[in-house]
Amino acid sequence: MTEIPEIMEVSSAAQYSALGHPLRLRVLFALGEQPATISQLAASLGSRKGNIAHHLAVLREAGLVRHSHTRQVRGGTEQYFSRTARRLHFVGEQAGAQSAAALKVVAEEIGQAAPDPFLVLRHVRLTREQVDSITAALAHLVEGIEEAPEGSPRFGVLLGVYEPSASRSPADRETSDE
Repeated sequence: MTEIPEIMEVSSAAQYSALGHPLRLRVLFALGEQPATISQLAASLGSRKGNIAHHLAVLREAGLVRHSHTRQVRGGTEQYFSRTARRLHFVGEQAGAQSAAALKVVAEEIGQAAPDPFLVLRHVRLTREQVDSITAALAHLVEGIEEAPEGSPRFGVLLGVYEPSASRSPADRETSDE
């Protein structure tokens, strides 16, 4: 199997369209662990194989998923699929909406998570320099995490720094909406 790139910039309408369905986001999350077949994805996501096959085709057409390898099984061939990059970076006009859609799927995961997930939300006044410093520190933190051995439980790590639109002045909102 070939090594996949670390980051892919998502910027095209086709890519954003492909990511517009919650099940497709869940498929991408599931493929984050390792390549999988349609049957394996259907079982782990609680969906029908035909449904998974359709959504994989949409993701593949958008360049977000690729055919990884095949394996001969009892006279048949299993096809394995993997993501085309480990992480997606949303850019362009639709980035905010796509991030919100991804967060809805993550919220569902958190709602079904083991008891007491660690979550902190804090609104705080920051300078642009502080935002840049915090963003760099968080990126360094998450990029430095070494994967535990195969068979260890998987955890989601969600980091973010954002400026709520309500905190911007009316003049700032008018400028950014033009």
